[in-house]
Amino acid sequence: MDARPSTAKKLTSRLSYAFGAFGHDMFYNTLSVYFIMFVTAHLFDKSAGGENAKMIAYITAIIFVLRFVELAIDPFIGNTIDNTNSRWGHFKPWILAGGTVGSIVLTILFSNMGGLNNSSPIMYLIIFAILYITMDIFYSFKDVGFWSMIPAISFDTKEREKTATFARVGSTIGANIVGIFVMPLVLAFSVNSNHGQGDLRGWFVFGLTIAVISWISAVAVGVGTKETDTDLRKNAEKTSFKDVFKVLGRNDQLMWLSLTYGLYTAGIQITNSLELYYFTYILGKPLQFSSLATLNSIIGIFAVLAFPPMAQKFSRRNVFFISIAIMIASIILFAFSGQSLTLVLISAVLFYIPQPLIFLVVLMIISDSVEYGQLKFGHRDESLTLSVRPLLDKLGGAVSNGVAGLTAVLAGMTAGVTANDVTPHGALIFKLMMFGIPALLILIGTFVFFKKVTLDEKQHEKIVDELEKTWHKHLDGSEEGEKVSSLTVIKAPVSGQIMPLDQVESTKFADGTMGKGFAIKPSDETVIAPFDGTVEATFPTRHAIGLKSDSGVLTLIHIGNETVTLKGNGFTQFVEQGDRIVRGQKLIEFSDQLIKQANIDDTVMVAISNSAHYTSNELTVTSGSVNSGDDVFEVSNPLNNENGKGDLDK
Repeated sequence: MDARPSTAKKLTSRLSYAFGAFGHDMFYNTLSVYFIMFVTAHLFDKSAGGENAKMIAYITAIIFVLRFVELAIDPFIGNTIDNTNSRWGHFKPWILAGGTVGSIVLTILFSNMGGLNNSSPIMYLIIFAILYITMDIFYSFKDVGFWSMIPAISFDTKEREKTATFARVGSTIGANIVGIFVMPLVLAFSVNSNHGQGDLRGWFVFGLTIAVISWISAVAVGVGTKETDTDLRKNAEKTSFKDVFKVLGRNDQLMWLSLTYGLYTAGIQITNSLELYYFTYILGKPLQFSSLATLNSIIGIFAVLAFPPMAQKFSRRNVFFISIAIMIASIILFAFSGQSLTLVLISAVLFYIPQPLIFLVVLMIISDSVEYGQLKFGHRDESLTLSVRPLLDKLGGAVSNGVAGLTAVLAGMTAGVTANDVTPHGALIFKLMMFGIPALLILIGTFVFFKKVTLDEKQHEKIVDELEKTWHKHLDGSEEGEKVSSLTVIKAPVSGQIMPLDQVESTKFADGTMGKGFAIKPSDETVIAPFDGTVEATFPTRHAIGLKSDSGVLTLIHIGNETVTLKGNGFTQFVEQGDRIVRGQKLIEFSDQLIKQANIDDTVMVAISNSAHYTSNELTVTSGSVNSGDDVFEVSNPLNNENGKGDLDK
C-alpha cells in the first residue's frame, strides 16, 4: 500500500507551513522592530519629563539583558523539544504552546498594564521583565520547533525543498506586511491621532491583531501538517555556548564567517529598527511607512527567487560583495535624503534588496562549512554549525533593541514629540546611530569576509570529492573483516548496461582508489539498496551515498562523474545517515536528462570501499543489460578469517 501523501495533502501541508512562517515572522518583526517604537513613543506620558527617559532606559536595558539570558536557555529548549513524545509529535505541541503563550503575553506588553507604568513604575518593570522573558522563552520553543519540523514533514528531499521555499516566501511576506498596516491600523483605532502617530489604544489593537494572526497561524501548522517519525530526530546534538565556541574555535571558516555575519546583522537590524522613527520624526509622515513596507514585501520575494541564478552567474562570493556595495550606496543616499519622500523610498528599498541575498549567501557558506569541518577534523558537527546563525540573529536583535532605545532618548524622540520638536542636534545624533554605526559594522564585517572567508563553491566541491574518498575511514578498521560473512552478494542498484569499474571516465574510480567494484550506464533513474544494511554517509549534493551491509561490506554508490557540480539539482534522496535499509529499498532518484544537459557522464559507479579486506572481489556479470536487483558482484574470503579462508574459496 502506498503510504505517500496525496498531492492535495502535500499542498495543504505546504500552505499550512507557509502560513505558519507568515505568522511567525509577523510576530518576530513586531517584537524586534515595532515594540521598541511603542515603548519609546507611546507607553509614557509626555508630562513625566525626565522620568520617561529613565523608564525607557530601564526597559531597553531589561530587553537587552534578557535576550542574552535567553540565549543561554536555548540549548535546553532544543533538548526538551527533542525529548518530547506525544500523540501530536515532537514539534507541534511546542509550536501551539509557544504560539498561545507568546500571543497572550505580546498583547499584554502592548498596553500600560492598567496604568501600572505610571502608578507603580518598579512593579511595572518587575512584571515586564517576567512577562518578557516568558514570552521570549516560549517564542524560542516555537521558533526551534517550527524550523526543525521540515525534515519531519517528508522523507522526500524535493518535498522538503518545496516546503522550505513556501515557508521562506511566507516569512518574507509576513515580516514585511506588518509595516504595511501598522500605522493605518494604529490610527484607525486611536482616539487621538497624535500627529499621525496614534495613541495607546491604537497600538494595543495593533499588538492584539498580530497576536491573534500569529496564534491562528500556529494552529494552522498543528492542523494542516503531519509529522513523520524518523531516526533523523533521534540522538540530536545539544547546543550550548561551550559547544558552539568549541566548533567555532576549530573551524576557522565558520569562525570568520560568524564574525562577519555578527557584525553585519547587528548593523542592518539597527537601521531596520529605526526606519519607522525616520518616517515619524524626520519626515513627519508615519503613514508613508506603509509604502516602503509594501515595496519591500514585493521586492523581497523576487530577491529570494533571484539568488540561484545570480549565484550561478557571479558566484556566491561576488553576490555578497555586489550586495554590500548596493547596501553601502543606499545608506549614503538615505543619510542625505532629508525630507524627500522619493529619495527616502528609493534608498530604503535599495537597502532592503541585498538583505535576502546576503542571508542566503551566509546560509549556504555556513552549510558548506559543515563538510569543511568534517574533512578537517573527522567529525560532522551539523547541528552545532547550523545553530550559529540563529544565535547571531538573536544577538543582533538584542543589540538593535538596545541601540534603538538609546537613540530615541538621546535624539529626543520620545512620548509626545513630533517631527517639528526634533532639534538639528537630535536629528544629527539619530542619523549617526541609524546610518554611521551600521555602515561601520557592515564594512568591518565585509573586510573580515574579504580577508578570511575563502570557502566557496569550488573549494566545497573539492571537499566533497575528498570526503567521498575518505567517508569509510572511521568504519574501515581491521576488525571489519572479523564481522564479515564469507560471501556477500551485491545486487545492481540501478538498471542499465553493466561494465567493469576500470572502464569509467572518473580516474579515482577507474584506478581503484575508491576500491574495487562495477559501473552501470543507467536506463532508469532510481537507485535502490543493493543489500540489507544501514546508511553510513550522505552528501549535501545527494549525488552519492555510503552504505554498510549487515555483513560489514562498505559500499559507495556514486551517480555520474563530476555531478557534485550540480549542487544537488536533479537529485532526490529518500534516506538519511543512520537509517536502516532493506534490499530493493529506494534510496535516490535522479534526473538523467538534467545530468546530460550539463554535459556530465551519467554512469552509476559502485565501489567496495573496504575491498582490501577481502581476497576476492568478483564481478559476476561482466557485460550486457541488468535490472535493478540482479546479482552482479560478490565479495568473499576476509583476510583475517581463520586460516585466511572462508566457506567459499575463489
